[in-house]
Amino acid sequence: MTASTRRLCSVYLRDDRAVVEWRKMRSTNPIPDDLWPHDMSITIEERSHALLKLLWIREAYDLRPDGDDLPPSLDVSPRDDLAGVPSAAERAEWTAAWPSLWASTLAHAGKDFDRALHERLSQTSNGSPERLHLLQEIVGPSWRDRFGPGALDHNSYREWNDTVQAKFAARPAGVEGEALRRDLDAVIGAWRTGMTRIVTIPCLGEYTRRVGDNALLITEQMMASSDAFRRALSAFR
Repeated sequence: MTASTRRLCSVYLRDDRAVVEWRKMRSTNPIPDDLWPHDMSITIEERSHALLKLLWIREAYDLRPDGDDLPPSLDVSPRDDLAGVPSAAERAEWTAAWPSLWASTLAHAGKDFDRALHERLSQTSNGSPERLHLLQEIVGPSWRDRFGPGALDHNSYREWNDTVQAKFAARPAGVEGEALRRDLDAVIGAWRTGMTRIVTIPCLGEYTRRVGDNALLITEQMMASSDAFRRALSAFR
């Protein structure tokens, strides 16, 4: 039986979220007009819960951290203004910590899925220090680890998250994969210089950054535009 070439969309769980991997299976008989390289695999981190929580906290509590390289506002704003909830001391501490938490959480979101790490986890005993260490390495840093769950234990967050997830679910299936195929030549160029992962965030306007050696951070609005997406991919040259 002759093998055929096809693109596959694989979904796996990471930190309780779906991560989509677009790839094409190897083929013994490539389809003549199919330009997707047989060994190219691009993972799209569509909704990192840890990043979303940081973005919501910054906006809901009206934190105004210093930094020239921070992401823009959310495209769906929190309904309630919680600026008066934290004490002045808490606000100062949260504001000072936000940029470094964003940087470390984003760096983790940009890492490729480590199957060996998950295999090691499966071989550890429940409750063991080794298992706890591996779980922390897999899940990565978070606001909750630093400050506890209090800032997120609010109806405003749950309502906002429901709204955002409903908007996400209403999009056409495979929209990110369509963007990859739409601008395939630029995607291939970025992949050949190291890009294996794209992290999207639901923020306003154009904002993109290279994350480490392999990942691209981009707003969903920017990825939806061919011109803007191509400009973002040029970070890998």
